[in-house]
Amino acid sequence: MLAELVAGAVDDAAARRATLTLPAVEAAALARPPARDALAALAPAERVKVIAEVKRASPSRGALAEIADPASLAVSYQTGGASAISVLTEGRRFGGSLQDLTDVRAAVDLPVLRKDFIAEPYQVFEARAADADLVLLIVAALTQPVLHELHALILELGMTPLVEAHSAEEVERALDVGASIVGINARDLSTFELDRDLFGTLADRIPSGVVRVAESAVKDAADVTHYRAAGADVVLIGEALVTGDDPVATLKSFLEAGK
Repeated sequence: MLAELVAGAVDDAAARRATLTLPAVEAAALARPPARDALAALAPAERVKVIAEVKRASPSRGALAEIADPASLAVSYQTGGASAISVLTEGRRFGGSLQDLTDVRAAVDLPVLRKDFIAEPYQVFEARAADADLVLLIVAALTQPVLHELHALILELGMTPLVEAHSAEEVERALDVGASIVGINARDLSTFELDRDLFGTLADRIPSGVVRVAESAVKDAADVTHYRAAGADVVLIGEALVTGDDPVATLKSFLEAGK
C-alpha cells in the first residue's frame, strides 16, 4: 500500500511539473513569505499539543467527511486550541489537494503541515510555494540518502520536517538525519493495521530536545491520555475530528485529557 501511494504521488507530481516546471516552482517557493516557526509551536509544554488534520478520506476507511470548506474547518481547529494544522494534499486516496493547503494557510495563524507522500525535491518546493510550514517525511518510503536530501532541503527553505517512523530502526534513521520532530505512526503503512501501544515502546528512543508526536489510533479522549502518559508532546488527530459533530468541543476535550 505504501509503495502504491508513493508511486501515485510521484506520478501526480510529474503531471503537475508538465505545467509548472521545476525552475518555476522553485521561484514560487523562494518568493513566499517566511514559514511560521513550527518547532516553537509544537515545543513540549505542561499539556499535550494537538496537530488537527483536514482529512476527507483514507485508504483504510474510505470517505470520512466531505469538507467542502477546509479553511473553515481549520479556523474551527484554531478556535478549539490546536497548535498546528495538518492538510492531506494527496488526491487519489485521501481526496486532498495543494489548494486545500493554500486555503487553510491563508485562514489561520497556526503552522500548517503538508501531509503527503513526499519522495522528491519538486514536492518540497511545491509545499513551500503553497505556503506550507512543515512537510511530512515518511522514513519507510525513502532510502537514507533521499531522506537526508529532502530533510536538508526542507530546512533550507525555512520549513520544518516532521519525520515519521514506525519501528526502532526507523527512529534511528530519523535521528540520523537530525530530525527535530519525530512522529510515531500507530498505523503500519504497509498493512494499515493499528497498534496504539507502538508509541510507548519507541518513545524512549527519542532523546529529550526532540519533539515526540503520536500519530493515528485516536478515537476518544482516553487515547490522548494514553499517549500523553507514554511521553507524547504532540498528538496528530484527524479522523476523530472530521467525523464528529463538533470539532471545537472534541478538540477541547482531547486537550483537557492530555494535561
